[in-house]
Amino acid sequence: MELLISQLINGVSVSAMLFIAALGLVIIFGLMDVVNMAHGDLIMLGAYIAYFVTTVFHASFFLAMVLAFILTAIFGVLIEVTLIKKLYGKVAETLLATFALSIIIEQVVRMTMGPEDKFVGLPIEGSLTVGSIVIPQYNLFLIAISILILLATLGLFFKTSFGMQLRAVTKNRSMSQCLGINTTRIDSLTFALGSGLAGLAGALLAPVKSVTPYMGTAYIVDGFLTVVLGGFTSIIGTAASSVVISESVTAMAGYMSEITARVLVFCIIIILIRFKPEGLFTSERR
Repeated sequence: MELLISQLINGVSVSAMLFIAALGLVIIFGLMDVVNMAHGDLIMLGAYIAYFVTTVFHASFFLAMVLAFILTAIFGVLIEVTLIKKLYGKVAETLLATFALSIIIEQVVRMTMGPEDKFVGLPIEGSLTVGSIVIPQYNLFLIAISILILLATLGLFFKTSFGMQLRAVTKNRSMSQCLGINTTRIDSLTFALGSGLAGLAGALLAPVKSVTPYMGTAYIVDGFLTVVLGGFTSIIGTAASSVVISESVTAMAGYMSEITARVLVFCIIIILIRFKPEGLFTSERR
């Protein structure tokens, strides 16, 4: 029982990391209908920014979080303006273009930074002990920050003018243009938001993962699975599916190998998608 409880608690922190990594993807992929295969590389860039700010320049980790969000958001705008803008509505072309961009980013980072792993120290050390269960304080920080990011994103989408315009463009782009909404501006800001969240995810993942040019590849597959399972346009669904996937894998990994656990969970996800392809959380549309 103690092993199960410990695994479930670890699963919550893992689901927090997965949710942060997938949130930017649900905005770009789910709301904008852009298959961004370079999303994992934006996570990787955020991790490298955290490495340079904290390890090279010895600045605060919280400053690294802010800079990772801002710089990757700016980079996301450049990608949207120079590449994605001409490919809206062309899924295959967008997939190929962003996949090529992903390879270019990885190789440029590898040539400039080197292939060796980089490490970022934990900004919050220590652990909380409950009986025989030990919970690292940084894991609690990840859970808290993921909840704050979820609430802030929901507030931005449903309590601001930008969120209302974004939802209008998502529902009916041509009618939104007729009503005077600047869809080009909304597209750029939305892509910047999704990219910035990916960079923030990379900064938060850097202290618990090795920073390498290929670290984002591991999260792009899990991110797409999380978005598809939760529902393409549902932020709440993404949060719920990240908990379902992470908790299932973590709980099963305590009694079998992690690879076997992931295979079983992915098989279950395939079955769910087969009978409910729109995801677990979807809103009715006319």
